[in-house]
Amino acid sequence: MHAHRVLIPILAMVATFQVPTVGLSQPAIGGDGRIVPANAVALKQSFAPIVKRAAPAVVNISSKRTIRQDGFFERTWAGVPRERVIGSLGSGVIVRADGVIVTNYHVIEGGQEVTVGLFDRREFPAHMLLADERTDLAVLKIDLPAGEKLPVMPISDRADVQVGDLVLAIGDPFGVGQTVTNGIVSALNRTADSIGGAYIQTDAAINPGNSGGALVSMDGDLLGVNSFIYSQSGQSSGIGFAIPALVVRRVVETAVSGAHAVVRPWLGARLQNVTPEIAKTKGLATPSGALVADVWPGGAAARAGLKQGDVVTSVEGAPVVDAAALNFAFGTHRPGESLKVGVLRAAGGEQALSVHAEAPPATPARDEQVIGGRNPLQGATVVNLSPAVAEEVGLDPFGEKGVIIIKAVDGQAHSIGMQAGDIIRAVNGRDIKDVHDLTNAVIAPARLWQLIIERNGHQITATFPA
Repeated sequence: MHAHRVLIPILAMVATFQVPTVGLSQPAIGGDGRIVPANAVALKQSFAPIVKRAAPAVVNISSKRTIRQDGFFERTWAGVPRERVIGSLGSGVIVRADGVIVTNYHVIEGGQEVTVGLFDRREFPAHMLLADERTDLAVLKIDLPAGEKLPVMPISDRADVQVGDLVLAIGDPFGVGQTVTNGIVSALNRTADSIGGAYIQTDAAINPGNSGGALVSMDGDLLGVNSFIYSQSGQSSGIGFAIPALVVRRVVETAVSGAHAVVRPWLGARLQNVTPEIAKTKGLATPSGALVADVWPGGAAARAGLKQGDVVTSVEGAPVVDAAALNFAFGTHRPGESLKVGVLRAAGGEQALSVHAEAPPATPARDEQVIGGRNPLQGATVVNLSPAVAEEVGLDPFGEKGVIIIKAVDGQAHSIGMQAGDIIRAVNGRDIKDVHDLTNAVIAPARLWQLIIERNGHQITATFPA
């Protein structure tokens, strides 16, 4: 049976306390001061002081939306479609005393009514400040009585999180109420989807409803936002993933600044992992780093002097393990910052380059339009592909140009199954290179419509009656 990625916004978890069973005769002390419990007495020590400080900043999130059921059996006797309310439960973390809360995007996705339940059982309606689907984060705001300040969980600024560090997971799983579990950091920079190497992996028990809850350090700070698990049963099997504090901080900063989208710096280089074979040809002792396979003309990497065949080994002094880790390290900085990048080059050995962090180019212009008229694409929102749009929707910025659907929730486009992310390659034999081409192609009436769509790298040809 295969393991599945399980999003966890629906209900809460039974508290467990996991401890090692073997004591140590002498405490093991690392160079950074970390201490392993020395004996059975040490194992009886409590996380209660940390929980007391952190738990009041963890909230319950309830999201509701109403849908129409248009099927025959869902209609009333009068023939009117019935409406059904769909609810979702998850968790959130207060990150500002004035009522700013961070949670997972999938907890509130499509929600028409979002309610926040505080630690003291008061409930407040919430409104959205920012939804960042790519990182699966959303920032909410509740309006408080005049002069009231809420307990806050500080977003950690530690850069030295290590595998083996103790952590707590606080959330509201299974709807039973706030629950705390403990564990360790199992891995860092886990690549679990198109976002890249971003996630903190933990074995702290995380179950449905913990989505958006806090992964807490022993300082009581927010190390990450718990997002999903891998499981064969749908319940916790000790493999949970949290969005790191660095990513959370950038999204929250963007939200409170009033911006409507997170601008992520783009290196302007196509990267690939260093395999053992590549390491051997490059003279590397280990297969580590990110190989530059291509460079965008005039982009940040090109202007900094990065070249095809270079191996990036570090960013700001931190080692780069693979391509995902480099993209993550670069993307967590703000546009306008300069980063020191270590590069291994065949001729000349290792060099240090300064790369200017900047937004991906939005060329060609976005030209966002909603397709109208009598045609299969009616109701679809389309834009021109550019590196900026590709980064926004999670596509390869070095891919081909064209027109991409970013929304298809109404009209004929929705009815025939068009999806966000579909790239329109041709309409009735006419190649589509930009939005202008597309609007011209669908303006004239036709007896039959033939579309060529690219979806997930595969071309689909479909014919529809007028």
